[in-house]
Amino acid sequence: VQLQASGGGLVQPGDSLRLSCVTSGLTDNPMAWFRQAPGKGQEFVASISWGIIMTDYADSVNGRFTVSRDNAKKTVYLQMNNLIPDDTAVYTCAAGPKYGVHGSTRNFYEYWGQGTQVTVSS
Repeated sequence: VQLQASGGGLVQPGDSLRLSCVTSGLTDNPMAWFRQAPGKGQEFVASISWGIIMTDYADSVNGRFTVSRDNAKKTVYLQMNNLIPDDTAVYTCAAGPKYGVHGSTRNFYEYWGQGTQVTVSS
C-alpha cells in the first residue's frame, strides 16, 4: 500500500491549490486529509467515503475546501480555495480500512502518505 501526496506550494492569501493523493494497493477505502501546522498537533481536514460519495470537513475549512476522489485514477483530491495564513501546514493523506466509514478520528486511518507543504503568506 502506498499513498503519494503532491500539489503543495507557496501561495498568497486568497489563492487556491489542489492537492492530490495517488494510491496503490487500495480499493474501497475511505480517505482523509490531515494537516499539521508548525508547533501544533495534527488535525483533521476532510474525509470522503469509499462508496456513495459522502464527505466531512473540519469547521475551519468548510465552505473553502472540497475533497473528491477519482476511483479510476485511484486518486483523492483536496481543492483548497480562499487560502488563509492559518492554512499553512504539512498536509497528509490517509486511508482507512476497506469498507470502513469515513470520519475525523486519526486513529481510524491505517495507511499514511508523506506530507506536502502548503504555505500561505503574503
